[in-house]
Amino acid sequence: MKSVKVRDYMATRLVTFHENTNVVQAMDQFLKHSISGAPVVDDEGNLVGILSEVDLMQVVVQDSYYDESIGIVADYMRADVDTIEVDMDIYTLAEKFIKEHRRRYPVTSKGKLVGQISRRDVLRAAEEFLRKEKKRKPRRATLR
Repeated sequence: MKSVKVRDYMATRLVTFHENTNVVQAMDQFLKHSISGAPVVDDEGNLVGILSEVDLMQVVVQDSYYDESIGIVADYMRADVDTIEVDMDIYTLAEKFIKEHRRRYPVTSKGKLVGQISRRDVLRAAEEFLRKEKKRKPRRATLR
């Protein structure tokens, strides 16, 4: 499994948000694309945060409780983001998912966002790897 790399299974067509995107527009995109989180980037494509459904729930609470204007993504996103390098192996990533209980990680290369990988992507990689391994290994002869 250590030969299977993140780059081989990560998603590269992502819904992303700019830090100045209106949060209502972000909510619309979450619903339209059936996503639960998305990377936030600056004008140069650098990863500056991540926005999740939970972050957007704060918008609902704030609007109801304080009756304030809604705001922008930068007001609600998490700026401290754990990322995965594109060359990480799937085995190490699986261990990280187990330890940290995340749904997804942004994937970077030289500091730039290049994709995203989820727990489901890791399972897909493992299933394909194990299926190929099973075909390679000869069956043992059985005596009758």
